[in-house]
Amino acid sequence: MLKEFKEFAMRGNVLDLAVGIIIGAAFSKIVSSLVNDILLPLVGLLLGRIDFSNLFINLSEIKYTTIAMAKNAGAPTLNYGLFINSIVDFLLVAIAIFFLVKSINKLKRTQPTAPTEKICPFCFSKINIMATKCAFCASDIDK
Repeated sequence: MLKEFKEFAMRGNVLDLAVGIIIGAAFSKIVSSLVNDILLPLVGLLLGRIDFSNLFINLSEIKYTTIAMAKNAGAPTLNYGLFINSIVDFLLVAIAIFFLVKSINKLKRTQPTAPTEKICPFCFSKINIMATKCAFCASDIDK
């Protein structure tokens, strides 16, 4: 059983998946930082200095000015600002992945190459495009 597990774990697609997950986690941290530390503060500034991460609805009767204060007191809150952050984070990750996949697909596409063969009009064999005489039937071929 240990041998089978080792074979399974060392197969190429499992290793590729592991590498993809690790890189994805690191990429997610970068995008989250971009969203939380750069984009959302700019959007908040444009919308009148709104800090999305501190937008919440307090469900208790005691008033709290920040989510941290409410959490420390154990008060229930609806943290819709954090939800907005998560939505923007997801959208940016999705857009980044879209452009990454689009770029990779563009690189994978091969440019069509000029034909290197033609068909002999007499015997219908494939011959080199530059040939002036068919190698199969010895007919003269017009260019």
